[in-house]
Parts: sequence; structure tokens; C-alpha cells
Amino acid sequence: MNGRRGTMNGRTWIGAAIGLAVGIAGAYLVMTYAGRDGMAPHAPSAARAPEADGRRVLFYRNPMNPEVTSPVPIKDSMGMDYIPVYADGAVSGDPGGTVRIDPVTMQNIGVRTARAERRTLAREVRTVGRVDFNEERVARLHPKTDGWIEALSVGSTGAPVSEDTILLALYSPQLVVTQEEYLLALENREKLAESPYPDIRSGAEELVVSTRGRLRLLDVPEHQITELELLRRIKKTLHIHSPFDGVVVNVGARQGEFVTPETELYTIADLSSVWVYVDVYESDLPWVRAGDHAVMTLAAVPGRTFEGLITYVYPYMEPTTRTAKVRLEFPNPNQVLKPAMFADITIHASRQVDAVVIPAEAVIRSGAREQVFVVRGPGKFEPRPVTLGVSAEGLTQVVNGLEPGEEVVTSAQFLIDSESKLKEATAKMMEVTPAVAPGAVPASAGTTPRGGGDAATGGHDMAAMPAPAAGAAENPHHHDMGAMPDHGTGADQ
Repeated sequence: MNGRRGTMNGRTWIGAAIGLAVGIAGAYLVMTYAGRDGMAPHAPSAARAPEADGRRVLFYRNPMNPEVTSPVPIKDSMGMDYIPVYADGAVSGDPGGTVRIDPVTMQNIGVRTARAERRTLAREVRTVGRVDFNEERVARLHPKTDGWIEALSVGSTGAPVSEDTILLALYSPQLVVTQEEYLLALENREKLAESPYPDIRSGAEELVVSTRGRLRLLDVPEHQITELELLRRIKKTLHIHSPFDGVVVNVGARQGEFVTPETELYTIADLSSVWVYVDVYESDLPWVRAGDHAVMTLAAVPGRTFEGLITYVYPYMEPTTRTAKVRLEFPNPNQVLKPAMFADITIHASRQVDAVVIPAEAVIRSGAREQVFVVRGPGKFEPRPVTLGVSAEGLTQVVNGLEPGEEVVTSAQFLIDSESKLKEATAKMMEVTPAVAPGAVPASAGTTPRGGGDAATGGHDMAAMPAPAAGAAENPHHHDMGAMPDHGTGADQ
């Protein structure tokens, strides 16, 4: 009984081993032929590039990484379905990145368009200005010689003065000596007027002329020189006069003070006209030029407007504000405009540009280039690079890239741009992807850019594995069961 029981147990063990080997071989064959058909082991065999809504599926891309593609519908390592990429029916002549959108989607995302048109652009530049002195009408008075101030006629800052008003009287020893020399020259000329020698007469005349010239160079007023000639009496002090009508801005010396040519006695400014400085940004600078008309309003003078002109555009930029300084000039007959006031300035730029323009919001600025989306047909949009010019009144000039009458997208263009870039990238990927025979899975299918194997099969290309040899068990770890030694029954052991 023990021998028979041992024989029965041995046969049972051999039968179980053969059944297990057949099961493993069957599973291997299913995986092998599934891999040869270009399918992942967990993807159904009927899901090969189906037609969806009448559109042909080009391939499937990983939902997390568009560079990972597969010719068949599979799942990624997180169980997410690959996204189908359809053939959109684009014509071969269409530029890269052309997008087609159905009318319902266009309405949902709010696509609006506008036509490029030719029109004349003009601009008003609004900025803030600061009132200042007219530098061409500011005088700083210095004595031409050392001396002492004997009398001060105008001694208060802000005092109005008229042209030729006596400001002060200056005593200078040098002026006294020069006056004495001039009187001697006059006497000498009179004495030698009857000389029979022409050279002597001309020499005496030249001495008078040179001495009078020195008095003028020392700023002795003409009326004092005339008085000196008539009275033949030396003046102790020299009068300094105002050169024009204006206002005393600064008094630099007081009565009795010793002054030198370095001493600034007075600063006088003519306020009949003022300068206004404004800062203009780089975007507004192409519109501004000398001679443009400007209108100014001030909080200190409510209800009044002042009109002036741009007189100068400075040829450099301010490095801190990145603006250019522009100078305007305004008449100020009643002197209501005071230096250091702030004002609101509106510059009516005279420059006008006849240009092809589009709404400014139609332009997509990516930093490297500017582009717009041109309507090529119902629901069909073409990305097109453009060269831009100046902007005004919410419009932008297109120097190159558009013709009048062409229609461009003015809203939702960023959504269209995203789709366009995706299609363009997909097209470039398809150009470099090698041809794949029907029913085969390319080596890059379902792989990441770093490679290594099929993402859906754990990194092994099942189609590349050889089929088992004929007559062998369908098991990659096959052992010849007939060659295994019979260990006998349990009783024999």
C-alpha cells in the first residue's frame, strides 16, 4: 500500500507541475502576440487608432508630458488615459501653427475680430511740468574790480526793477586812477591839438580813446563818462545798473562790504516769459518735436489755461527715470506764473502718421517677437509675425506683416496662441518621428524622453522578445519535466 500510495503521489505532483507550466506558457504567448500587435498588455485589442467624430487619430500623447506619445490608446503609470491627437484637416499649404475652431467653441471663449485699416494717427501727450526761469533772461552781476559798496539802492530780494535802475554805488581805487588818466588824456589832446606834427596829434587822440575804452571795460556807465568829460571832476563811486526789467532773485552783498570780481552782487530774472520742463517717456518721444503746441493748467491759477510751444528736446535720457527732458516756453505778461510751480501739460503733437493700424489688444508680445492671428476663413486662424510702429488712441501701427482689410483676432487670442503652439510643436515632432509599420509599436511609444522601455509594460518591449522554440514549454524559465529525477514516494524518502 505504501508503494502504491507513493506512486500515486508522484503522478499527482507531475500533473500539477505540467499544468502550471502550460499556464505560464499561455500567459507568455498572450503577452507576446499582444506586444506584436502594438498593444499594451492592459489595453484592449479593439482600441487601435479609432475614428472619433469623423476625425482620424494621429497618435496619443501623455497627459502630463506631450513629448511622450503612443500610436494606440494606453494609460500612464498613474492610470490616466493618453489624450488622442486628431488630424484637423489642415491643408499642406497652411502655415505652421494654423488653428481651426468650431463656431460653438468660438462663441464660448469669446473670440472677437477687427479689420486692419489705413488711417491718420495723431497723439496728445499728457505729462507734468515744472515752471522755471527763462535762462536766457537771467543776469548775474559781478564787479570788474575790487572795491567797497558805498550805497545800496535796491537791497531786498523779490524787488521789481526796471532797465537802467541804479542798484548800488561802488568805490574802487582802480576806477579813480583810470578817471584821472582819462582827464589827463583829455588835457593832453587839447594842448597838442595845434601841434604842426600829425603824429603827435594822432598820438594824443589815441591816448584819449584807449583810456575811455578802459573805463567802459570796467563797466563805468556812459552817463558817468559824459559827466566826467563835461565837469572834469573825478567821481568817487561807480554806479551799477539793472540790464533789463525784472525781479531781484538774490542780493549778494550789503552796504560797506568789500567785494571782488568773484562776488555776485545781484541775480536778476526777467519773468515776462518762463520755461517749463516736462519729462516724456520713450514711447511718447517719437511724437514730440520742437514747435509743437502745448496747453498748460495750474492748480495755483484755477480757471485759466496758458498756451506755449516746445522750444527744445534735450538730446539725452535721464538714467534714473528713463525719460527725456523737454523744454517749453510760455509768455507771462502778468507774472502769475512763478518759478517752481507744478503744472499739468498737454502736448498736441503735430506729427501725423498715415499708417495701417489695428487695435493694440490684437498684438501678442512674447518678448522675442510680436504677432497677430489673422482670420483665414470661418474658424481658421493663422499666426503671423508683424513689425510694429507707433501707438496712439488705442491703435498700433503695423509697419510690415498686414495689409488693409485683413481681419485679426482681438480677444481670446492667448487661448488660440496656446493651441497654435501645441499644434506647431506636434507637427515638428511628427516630422522627426520615424515611420512605423502597421501593427507595430515604435521604440519611443509610451516612453519618456530619457528612454528605457514602454511605460505601460514596465520598461520591456514585448514585441522585441523572441517566440518560444517549437516543442518547448511556453515558459521563459522552462525546465524539462521529463529530465527531472523521480524522488520516489514519501515512503522511499
